[in-house]
Amino acid sequence: MINNYREPEDLLAEESFLDWHFKMGRETDAAWDDWLADDPSRQQLVAAAIALFDTTYIPEKNIPSGQLKKAEEKLMRRITEDERTTEDERSIEDDKTINAGTGRVVRQRRNWRWIAAACLLLVTAGIFLLRTPHPAAAQLTTAYGQITRQVLPDGTEVTLNANSRLHYSASWREGVDREVWIDGEAFFHVRRTPEKSRFIVHTDHFDIIVTGTRFNVVNRPNRTNVLLREGSVILQRQNDAGLSMAPGDFVEWGRDHLKMRPAAADSVLAWKDQKLVLDKTPLRDLIGIIKDQYGVDVNLADNGIADSTVSGIIPNGNLDILLRALEATSDFDVKKEDSGVTIRAHSK
Repeated sequence: MINNYREPEDLLAEESFLDWHFKMGRETDAAWDDWLADDPSRQQLVAAAIALFDTTYIPEKNIPSGQLKKAEEKLMRRITEDERTTEDERSIEDDKTINAGTGRVVRQRRNWRWIAAACLLLVTAGIFLLRTPHPAAAQLTTAYGQITRQVLPDGTEVTLNANSRLHYSASWREGVDREVWIDGEAFFHVRRTPEKSRFIVHTDHFDIIVTGTRFNVVNRPNRTNVLLREGSVILQRQNDAGLSMAPGDFVEWGRDHLKMRPAAADSVLAWKDQKLVLDKTPLRDLIGIIKDQYGVDVNLADNGIADSTVSGIIPNGNLDILLRALEATSDFDVKKEDSGVTIRAHSK
């Protein structure tokens, strides 16, 4: 991973960066995760790059793949025909420039290969825009350790947890579905419209369809779940009938299916008050929360303590305070280093 990115344009020049941002599942995703974890301050540069991308994004028409293939074949035939042109014919086609100093005619053959490369580049760029799963023109972002509350154009209130991104269309109209894409965690208080237009939240695994309600959604690489506080929602997958939720229901994604299970709402929503409510939570799960919210790698000196559980209410507004609270349990020794955090069983 190259580390000398200075401007948002530097990141946008890397196709793998946008693949990572839009969660395309590329092999380079882990490298970008590591790059960001090495220096959490880079989150600001990432946010600036995505904001720049959104302001310049133009939705593309859905061009049939057959049409693209025909265009490419036609272009390649033109290239082949040109290469077969005789030398005399090429000389006629050549651009001619006069060297003012010598009076000589300098012949410059048109380079059809460069033209072809440029055309193919445009075709490739079009395909890339078509495949992006976020046809949005605006976004909200939070850095590691940051929580923010915002109001969307329709009056819907959204609270974003740390290290989260919310994409949405800037051209919502009355009577039309309101769509957002969430990467991270957010709590929604959806405004009900007179036309009862749907509000749709897209995650990596399913869509959440509502009209007016309050709910929490997590969409992170290692977990996706929904807690409904008020109203009703339907979780919809392609070609599925959908799963209806009632207030108090908690549904999570796992092993290619949706599963409803009990969950304490106060624990799930504690992040809004910058707290972690832990009830016999395995240490391995707490490590995942720390990485998600602070971008810090946590190493276990002994993997045997990964299943050790932690209970209690821990402040979650500052990483140092969180780590000191964890150490105060007297079960663990916590050491913060340049490379991350190391946790080991407390030495008696």
